[in-house]
Amino acid sequence: MKINEIRKMSSPDLEKELGELKSELFKLRFSLATNGLDNPMKIKEVKKDIAKINTVLTERKLQEAK
Repeated sequence: MKINEIRKMSSPDLEKELGELKSELFKLRFSLATNGLDNPMKIKEVKKDIAKINTVLTERKLQEAK
């Protein structure tokens, strides 16, 4: 997911997407531990997407505080 796409989304949508990505990360880690993954790099991509969303949400909270 590109950062420009993330910035265009509203805060409630970002929080919903964040929850979905966290559950996807859990499932990926679980399947990696049990039977292996076809693409282990998917975990890295999901973690980066989570970090991007958290960054944008933090930026918005700081702007609101000003």
